[in-house]
Amino acid sequence: MATVLILGAGLVAAPLVRYLLGLPGVRVTLSDVEPGRAARLVGGHPRGRALALDLQEERSVRAEAAAADLLISMVPSPLHPAVARLAIDAGKDMLTASYLSPEMRELGPAAERAGVLILNELGLDPGIDHMEALRIIRGVKAGGGRVESFTSYCGGLPAPEANDNPFGYKFSWSPRGVLLASRSSARFLRDGRVETVPAERLFADPVAFFISGLGEFEGYPNRDSVTYAETYGIPEAGTLIRGTLRWPGWCRTMLKVGELGLLGVEERDWTGWTFGRLILELTGRPDGEDPRQAAAAFLRLAPGDEIIERLAWLGLFADEPVPIKRGGTIDILTARMIERLAYRIGERDMIALRHEFLVRRSDGRAERIRSTLVDFGVPGGDSAMARTVGLPVAIAARLILEGRIRQTGVRLPFDPAVCEPILAELQALGLAFTETREFIS
Repeated sequence: MATVLILGAGLVAAPLVRYLLGLPGVRVTLSDVEPGRAARLVGGHPRGRALALDLQEERSVRAEAAAADLLISMVPSPLHPAVARLAIDAGKDMLTASYLSPEMRELGPAAERAGVLILNELGLDPGIDHMEALRIIRGVKAGGGRVESFTSYCGGLPAPEANDNPFGYKFSWSPRGVLLASRSSARFLRDGRVETVPAERLFADPVAFFISGLGEFEGYPNRDSVTYAETYGIPEAGTLIRGTLRWPGWCRTMLKVGELGLLGVEERDWTGWTFGRLILELTGRPDGEDPRQAAAAFLRLAPGDEIIERLAWLGLFADEPVPIKRGGTIDILTARMIERLAYRIGERDMIALRHEFLVRRSDGRAERIRSTLVDFGVPGGDSAMARTVGLPVAIAARLILEGRIRQTGVRLPFDPAVCEPILAELQALGLAFTETREFIS
């Protein structure tokens, strides 16, 4: 019987754990720094084992890795390289749902020498988005066509009926991860030119976006899209943009949040600080002034501007203690957003993913191809984010345990032997893309 070691029992782990425990020949060891979280997900299953484990306890982690047949890292993404090194040392394959970082990529030769597969980007975005994009691209190329433009936007959001706070957002995955992504610059191709957007301007020029049945969204670029021209095998594409979807208003607000200095990662001691004092510190105003007025003046906004109203709703001008003792301003913001932007019991989240291709067919005609995935969480059950991140990881794990994936090294899920069966099973599980095609000239 095979044993899978899952490190991390966070917001998206439940469908992964349930899927693997549903396989008759698999045992699951689920570890987390908070043992209660792991125990709740294992739920006393006879082939499940919940374990309190901190990655800093290297000897214990090594022992668990040695006893497992496969490792799945669901810890915060900066910790994946440490887990990958343990997997390589133990000679065990490993899966993650996160972006392939430069640190992970550097482990490729060591993984090859050890005969180990480190398979990354198996979640929603990155993950399912890659697999569906490549399915369409392969079809276009098989018909003698070429991809002239590819844009892809994806977001995890509250469902329309749960979109009831001024930010238009609630957390369905790592809150700090959401905010850390807001500190990243972006690169993309547009009309044959590489454009770079620095982190401080990431939210400055959102694009309007409409999805039938859902309404208007806004999108902003996500990390480095340029590399995907080679990765996807479409060097001929003049436009290639991968981005993030949000309900309207998020981008303008986060632009000002960044300007205010609330995304800082430099650690300091916040003992005795209040939110109001923090805002006065960030705006360079003395104690005793009105934090709301100070923020409005600093951000060049009217005191009644909707962004100031959102910050007030979040409690950032209040004379109450900040919720952490030590960390960066991003950690203060994260803690407050967790309090105010959480899903209530029975509320649904939603994921929306839209690919759009402009294709030149072999007969010279231009065609627009759109592929859309929309999924909603189950009230009282799994979130859409958990399903779309956890299930593709789970299916990939099964394929490895069955010997159907035999690659080694540090990889992405681009091989048809990986992505095609994952997409097929996701469709059977209700996660299906809807495709439309139209000629435009």
